[in-house]
Amino acid sequence: MIRPAKSKSKFKFKFRLYVAGDAQNSTQAVANLTALCRAYLADRHSIEVVNVFREPKRALADGILMTPTLVKLAPSPAPRRIVGTLSQTQPVLQALGLATPVE
Repeated sequence: MIRPAKSKSKFKFKFRLYVAGDAQNSTQAVANLTALCRAYLADRHSIEVVNVFREPKRALADGILMTPTLVKLAPSPAPRRIVGTLSQTQPVLQALGLATPVE
C-alpha cells in the first residue's frame, strides 16, 4: 500500500510534459497527470505542456527524445523524468518522490 508523502503546502510542484501533438499516448499522459495532480497536489502544482511538433528545437535542446516525457522541475531533487502515459499511479508517485512505501 502506498500513502502520499507528507509534504509542506508551501512547496509548489512544477512539471513539464512533452507530448507529440494529440497522439493517443500524449492525450492519455495529459489526462493522467492532471488527475494525479488534482488528487495528490491540489492547488500546489503547475503543468506546462510542450508539443514537440510545434517546438522541436526546444525538445531537442532539453534532451527529449521520446514522448510523452514528464519532467519534474520543482521542488528538488529535480529534474526527474518519466517516459510513458503515467497510467500506473503508484509507480509514478514513487518516481516523483510524492509517495512513500508503507511497511
